[in-house]
Amino acid sequence: MSAKTIISSSPRMTRKSGADFAKYLINNPLGDKALVVALIGDLGSGKTTLLQGFARGLGVKEKILSPTFIIFRKLEIKGLYFRFLYHFDCYRIGAPKDLLALGWKEIVKNPQNIIVVEWADRVSKIIPKNAVRVELRRKGECSREIKLKQQKTARSVI
Repeated sequence: MSAKTIISSSPRMTRKSGADFAKYLINNPLGDKALVVALIGDLGSGKTTLLQGFARGLGVKEKILSPTFIIFRKLEIKGLYFRFLYHFDCYRIGAPKDLLALGWKEIVKNPQNIIVVEWADRVSKIIPKNAVRVELRRKGECSREIKLKQQKTARSVI
């Protein structure tokens, strides 16, 4: 397993870390399926803040809010190999089958999609094994520990 840990001292730094991570990933596509990023962390750990920076790093202009009540948002990415950013918030998901009913399998099959899943631990059974896992922890009022992990694949993203 490949891993990297970042300590962020502010929301601004967390967003910058997300943007840097996105820029790295868009220059290193992984293969024949969607790129999946699984965000794991408690309430207030910085998942949405990291995703805001990640989306900016992809060139997404829309404001990023957690789609807690609608489950997911589809955002267009312009000028890149990747065409869409899917932002799933699984806080209210009861079981992985709930995502399957929303077309999860088809979304994951498309290599031009990037999928970011908040609360991914709630649907871990359907998260691809080669997904990039990002674990976030509060270390203080503004400080966050961000761990990027990925199981070894033909090419590691970290």
